[in-house]
Amino acid sequence: MSQINNTLVTKQYPSTTRRTPTPGKATILAIGKALPRQLVPQDRLVEGYIRDTKCDDLAIKEKLERLCKTTTVKTRYTVMSKEILEEYPELATEGSPTIKQRLEIANPAVVEMAKEASLVCLKEWGRPTKDITHIVYVSSSEIRLPGGDLYLASELGLRNDVGRVMLYFLGCYGGVTGLRVAKDIAENNPGSRVLLTTSETTILGFRPPSKDRPYDLVGAALFGDGAAAVIIGTDPILGKEMPFIELNYAIQQFLPGTHDVIDGRLSEEGINFKLGRDLPQKIEDNIEEFCKKLMAKAGLKEYNDLFWAVHPGGPAILNRLESILNLKDRKLECSRKALVDFGNVSSNTIFYVMEYMREELKKENGEEWGLALAFGPGITFEGILIRSL
Repeated sequence: MSQINNTLVTKQYPSTTRRTPTPGKATILAIGKALPRQLVPQDRLVEGYIRDTKCDDLAIKEKLERLCKTTTVKTRYTVMSKEILEEYPELATEGSPTIKQRLEIANPAVVEMAKEASLVCLKEWGRPTKDITHIVYVSSSEIRLPGGDLYLASELGLRNDVGRVMLYFLGCYGGVTGLRVAKDIAENNPGSRVLLTTSETTILGFRPPSKDRPYDLVGAALFGDGAAAVIIGTDPILGKEMPFIELNYAIQQFLPGTHDVIDGRLSEEGINFKLGRDLPQKIEDNIEEFCKKLMAKAGLKEYNDLFWAVHPGGPAILNRLESILNLKDRKLECSRKALVDFGNVSSNTIFYVMEYMREELKKENGEEWGLALAFGPGITFEGILIRSL
């Protein structure tokens, strides 16, 4: 398995917040991430992917080159490596039944990345590991019983009575679902501290390109691997904890009749995805009403009065959102930067956006209210009204 790329360097933040946290409301107290060491520059992806999959179709190569340019991605990180392909050459062979091999790689890889992200987060938090009362574990990249939540709790040395919740196969909206679940746990268990981790790898979906599966090329050009972690709790301890985001109000909504727009099926060859071309349009047609539901809870009316933490599923979705809401330049800058630097890392990506946003919100005259949004299979919308502290 690839080694993890992270540094256990704790950033220092002031001991007080600009705004007082709302009593009883969940806050994000610390954040961390971890990435595989295998860095893939986008301008070298096509050459490597075509070589590794032994593809000799010029049309496929040219299409992948075009897709790599339109995604805006510059760098990604992957568990997949030359060493893995040498050990498991069947992963690059069309039609090979390889789900067993894929899980042999993915199951430990996602837990290792989740562990490293959690260690970074715990160090920033600064309190003893035994003070973690609950864990929420999110992944669409592993399949086993017991699940990664138990393995992670054991490797981190958490208490054996830690409350565990496992959220599997939610796709790109899983990170915001995890926030909503962790928020509910924290607010209904006063004094609790919830470790939320997300971890994803594209190992389950790696395969040779085929004209019969055009979305495989989109995945090859867009998706990356990694993990993230946050600690969530209410009523932060003054002088010991430094909250930077308050999770004020959360909702989930699915669009009836759209369950086949994003379709993922597990087979003996791994997981196969199909993505409808009308996904950006479906999001555009429904996003205003969804945002207004969240904004109404704080009496907010103007989109440009908010800061925006949007899961960057791809540039088309961000462009549609920016257009339909008439957002000013730079409102989606953190989402676009995360996409450029990491690609779409499924459930993790919203936390990479938030990490960039934390730096922006430290500046003077930063907005107080914002929205965290993600979209995925269903079509499912997840949203949280958030407050900068």
